[in-house]
Amino acid sequence: MSTIDLVVPDLGNFDEVSIVDVLVKVGDKVEIETPLVTLETDKATMDVPSTAVGTITEVLVQKGGKIGKGGLIARVEGSAAVPVAGKSAAAAPAPAPAKATAPAPAPAAPRPAAPQPTAPQPSRPLKPDVPHDRETQLLVLGAGPGGYTAAFRAADLGLKVTLIERWPMLGGVCLNVGCIPSKALLHAAKVIDEVGEMAHHGVEFGAPKLDLAKLLAWKNSVVKKLVGGLSVLAKQRKVEVVQGVGKFASPHVMEVTGDDGKVQKIRFEQCIIAAGSEPIKLPFIPDDPRVIDSTGALELGGVPKRLLVIGGGIIGLEMATVYASLGAKLSVVELTGQLMPGADPDLVRPLEKRLKARYEQILLNTKVTGCTAKPDGLAVDFEDANGKRTDVFDRVLVAVGRSANGKRIGLENADIDVSDRGIIPVDKQMRTNLPHVFAIGDLVPGPMLAHKAMHEAKVAAEVAAGQKSYFDARVIPSVAYTDPEVAWVGLTETEAKKNNVPYKVGKFPWAASGRSLALGRDEGFSKLLFDPADHRVLGGGMVGPNAGELVAEVALAIEMGADSHDIGLTIHPHPTLSETVALSAEVFEGTITDLYIPKRT
Repeated sequence: MSTIDLVVPDLGNFDEVSIVDVLVKVGDKVEIETPLVTLETDKATMDVPSTAVGTITEVLVQKGGKIGKGGLIARVEGSAAVPVAGKSAAAAPAPAPAKATAPAPAPAAPRPAAPQPTAPQPSRPLKPDVPHDRETQLLVLGAGPGGYTAAFRAADLGLKVTLIERWPMLGGVCLNVGCIPSKALLHAAKVIDEVGEMAHHGVEFGAPKLDLAKLLAWKNSVVKKLVGGLSVLAKQRKVEVVQGVGKFASPHVMEVTGDDGKVQKIRFEQCIIAAGSEPIKLPFIPDDPRVIDSTGALELGGVPKRLLVIGGGIIGLEMATVYASLGAKLSVVELTGQLMPGADPDLVRPLEKRLKARYEQILLNTKVTGCTAKPDGLAVDFEDANGKRTDVFDRVLVAVGRSANGKRIGLENADIDVSDRGIIPVDKQMRTNLPHVFAIGDLVPGPMLAHKAMHEAKVAAEVAAGQKSYFDARVIPSVAYTDPEVAWVGLTETEAKKNNVPYKVGKFPWAASGRSLALGRDEGFSKLLFDPADHRVLGGGMVGPNAGELVAEVALAIEMGADSHDIGLTIHPHPTLSETVALSAEVFEGTITDLYIPKRT
């Protein structure tokens, strides 16, 4: 046995290349051809293989660094490869590009440069491991849409997976107390509203009779079917599910505390953090059962006479939609100058107009400064440009956003970088500053959306399994399931104006859509944003019934680099709402016949 230097072979025309991954650590057993590091040139990605058999005693490179021919990667205690045909053992053949690692063909249009958080290899030494009870290859913390997707994908790729979830059921916030139950109640609200509106068209029903217990049971049955299905999928894939609260005890050990207080320590080779987020609490709001968050709102603990929703974002407005249809008098207060900040104002206006006709009050540019619990209700203090005032409500729903759980899971015990806001920086492979630990979903930069988390989850799981996957989404769609629905994706007009991005718009009003008129809803529209130079789709949005279903076409168009001709010349079924997307492209191109738009002279 002897100490052998493992070095970089001849790289051809490249003096130095980037180290994108370090694949071994001290103590690892390596064989001939075991990959040591992944290098990246401007043409391909390649793995450098070991030229010796033995145990790694030193690793002398870091992820993110540079290295050239003859550069020292690591040292091995063992034996070198047998020289062949006069070649020295150290002179390994130049590595061939790894399969499926060459860059994909460039899309028709270059992707806009999106800021990517970096995740450098830490220069500080890792904290030592702590004693543990058992081991797993991959541990996933959190079983929401991101967590269970990561666990299932990793299991499909052959890894032994342990999934930690604090709740008795899989699915996390989204399936249990978020996206899914809220959409069930929003469907009920839509039926109530449509029945009432049909009276104007000659079909009249009696006033709806609400059985809240039965409605709640139906909503819960929807959730039960989905989360029950997840349990079956976990068993089919032999994913071990452990119920309890997980916290890092060291870089390779997770401490899990069960409901009974018992603690077990699980050592993992790799970990995917999918611990999600929690509703933000306002410090001046009293601890009173009449104050609820989105979770409490879904429990349907009676319909209040007067309900105040603090926060005019997507979550607040969706729950306001439900309670207004059930009979509550609604007030919404928003700190900024428009409902649904982040969406273009023109997309929000039809929604705001409808809500103003249905709600008691919509308070914009208004700050909530206090709340006092009194026997007759909750006295809420407001402040706006006109001064201060107080109003009393039967119930208050706080929906001012969510905070990431990055500060609640013991990351300091593993030396994992995290911001003061609980956000964990990651690279395009979803790696944290520790190469064997990944983070996804609400914990990482970007919108807190389940569909984003699920795509990140597959990337993290595939990288953990040894594949060269990257999160490279051009755009992520947003949808508010209000009435009317509001959806948008890609570049918004607000962003374009703020950043001086040139664009042109094609907009089609739903008042000219036969399908929209047949639905009795003509207040909506679809619009597309195009690059003036090559007419490629940059973004788009729509407001109206089923807008959330239509936005996917725009997302696909952007991902594929489609232009206005691609959209407009694709035959859409008639009469549908989907054809309003194509008609928006025709408006831009000047080929529209369903509207008369005089040519500019």
